[in-house]
Amino acid sequence: MINPLFFTVFFGTAVACIFVAVFSLLRWHQPGAFYLLVGSLLYLVGTLGVTIVFNVPLNEALAIADPNSTEGARLWSDYLVNWTIWNHVRTVAALAAAASLTIALCDRAS
Repeated sequence: MINPLFFTVFFGTAVACIFVAVFSLLRWHQPGAFYLLVGSLLYLVGTLGVTIVFNVPLNEALAIADPNSTEGARLWSDYLVNWTIWNHVRTVAALAAAASLTIALCDRAS
């Protein structure tokens, strides 16, 4: 079951990033616009996109596997490697997005 608070924060941030990306394109000549766009895209593609395309399908496949079967053990082993790789990609993308958006705020403030 999906936690409603997590869902709201995760997808609410995505919606905010869509608005920020559009805003940055409309105000391209203003300080920080490039960093706003990069930060938004990093979150949308690297965090949200990776979660939807890679991590969720891995979670769903694992949820229906029989943990006592040979196939279930193989799936778990593959899951650990693949999910961890994509989770690292998400983490780096989220940190880079936060850094880029922070730079944009600092750039606009100066």
